Amino acid sequence: MFKAVLFDAYGTLLDVDAAAAQLARTGRFPPLQEYWPELAAIWRSRQLNYTWLRSLSRSYKPFWEITSDALDYAMAALGLTDTDMREALLHLYRELAPYEDATIALEAVAAKGLPAAVLSNGNHEMLHTAFTAAGLMDRLDTLLSVEDVGIFKPAPEVYQLGLARYSARPEEILFVSSNGWDACAASQFGFRTIWANRVNMPTERLPKPPHHIVRDLTAIGQYL
Repeated sequence: MFKAVLFDAYGTLLDVDAAAAQLARTGRFPPLQEYWPELAAIWRSRQLNYTWLRSLSRSYKPFWEITSDALDYAMAALGLTDTDMREALLHLYRELAPYEDATIALEAVAAKGLPAAVLSNGNHEMLHTAFTAAGLMDRLDTLLSVEDVGIFKPAPEVYQLGLARYSARPEEILFVSSNGWDACAASQFGFRTIWANRVNMPTERLPKPPHHIVRDLTAIGQYL
């Protein structure tokens, strides 16, 4: 029996490509109409890489600052220098659109009488802004942030935050992430896990695979 369901935020409940896609659709910055998919991919990749490198080097800084650094790298890699574009992208990233299946998943958790929470690399202010804008705050019990332990996923200290919040054993937590490496790390920690494999990626070659693999969050209810 689960005590709570924890969701990753970025890429799981919130669409990390939405900022670049949305700005490209406005036509305000013509180069972005061509480059936005590549920009979004580099931005996300570098964002995650920086969290891992900063964890290894014990040089934590808030995820929002890392997100800004990663955007600077992505723009430089593509030869994009427009500072107005940069500010517009960061503004939109603060209020990323939720995936359509996010509400479905959270409703399924609520129907089982379980608390749903976020366990994220995002810092507290960033998460509160994002989930308020997404209209999901009233469906969430709490927002758990790595800011409280000063290290990023997949450090065990991060997953421990879920146990402390719910006075739970690892197997009493169901963890849901669209990041394969995150789901694997949570499995190794002892959580029951669901990997929402949105883009049909292969399973990571890590010690513990996810317990369940689904295409999107609409299937969560059957595992509660």
